Amino acid sequence: MAAGVFRTLRYRGFRLLFLGNIVSLVGSQIQFVALSWLVYRLTGSAAMLGLVSLISRSPSFFISPLAGVLADRTDRRKAFFVIQALAMLQSAALAVLVLCGWIQVWHLFVLGFFLGVVNAFEVPVRHALVYDLVEDKADLSNALALNTTMIYGSAFLGPLAAGPLIALIGEGPCFTINAVSFLVVLACVVAMPPAARQESHGKARRAALSGAGALREGFRYLAGHAPLRSLLVTLFLLSLMGFPYQVLMPVFAKEVLHGGPRQLGLLSAASGCGALAGCLYLASRRGFEGLERRLAFAATLFGVSLFGFSQARVPWVSMLFLAPAGMGLSMVVTGCQTLMQGLVEDQVRGRVLSFYTMAFMGTTPFGGAAYGFAAQRLGAPMTAMIGGLACAAVGATFWLRLPGWRAQARPILEAKASLAAASKA
Repeated sequence: MAAGVFRTLRYRGFRLLFLGNIVSLVGSQIQFVALSWLVYRLTGSAAMLGLVSLISRSPSFFISPLAGVLADRTDRRKAFFVIQALAMLQSAALAVLVLCGWIQVWHLFVLGFFLGVVNAFEVPVRHALVYDLVEDKADLSNALALNTTMIYGSAFLGPLAAGPLIALIGEGPCFTINAVSFLVVLACVVAMPPAARQESHGKARRAALSGAGALREGFRYLAGHAPLRSLLVTLFLLSLMGFPYQVLMPVFAKEVLHGGPRQLGLLSAASGCGALAGCLYLASRRGFEGLERRLAFAATLFGVSLFGFSQARVPWVSMLFLAPAGMGLSMVVTGCQTLMQGLVEDQVRGRVLSFYTMAFMGTTPFGGAAYGFAAQRLGAPMTAMIGGLACAAVGATFWLRLPGWRAQARPILEAKASLAAASKA
């Protein structure tokens, strides 16, 4: 079982990417929890939590298409190195401001926006790099699930460590830990072998594409591909109406459950634990068969669990609902990306993945801002309840549309699988 789940780690490049990112992402999750607590400590405002989330994540919505062009035209390994180095500088600047006692809310806006720009480029570049580093494309679904596993595994470990760290040493050292963690991923990228596909096709791709023309080509491709559009619309709605519930975690920890940083860490860790379980389950599967059914189930599970969390008033009950909510969220994110990677053509992969980033990371901050302002008027529990019901409705709608989606998508997936098998032979 374990060998099957982790089978793509036999590829050296992907193994280095996986191991380096685990360390860096744990540091990033520690920073995320510490930053949420810092914002709420400085302002005491749920609306401000949503606003900081909006400013720090909204660049993904506007910049991701350009990032997709970059992913299709440049050496993805070198681009990934530069992106990680810039993210390290952001963490270091945040640490210096907090440790020196200079931090103000406007600093969080500026540095958050900078990191949002960096992350807008990071996601499509990393996802496209994963495709390049997996030599046998039959293992692609496993690699994508493991890629998401390291994200949500860090979402379990990072918050679990963040709560006690914030209580013991404060937010500034947490930001320092994150800055240092980037050194590991930078070292792994340096040791990473060049991807064969990237080396052989990079020059031709750069010569064939112009910036504006490449962007138009990506939009035209998506406009003519109904299964991809359906996946993106589903992800967009869930990202807008449900995924931003994490913005309100400090409010739930302090106001609803009457806890502090440790309670915040436990809530985030419960969600991360469920997310990790969902990713490992998808990693144990091979191929695309039945993945669309699991996607519909996961969307519904997320909505129902979020509704249950909104009604809980006891910490262990809240954690009991957050675990399946995290599982549903991670299965939606991984399932959508896996199906998109299977459906898309290689020459537009980076640009289509940038639309995925827009629908997921780019939309979530707008939902986060709405969650924050709604919580100011309606309260955090009512806001989360409405979001949960809306997401359950999205999942049910996708269930109803499955027969039509399969009819359009299966011929594409089967044709690509046959082509991959023929190329191996």
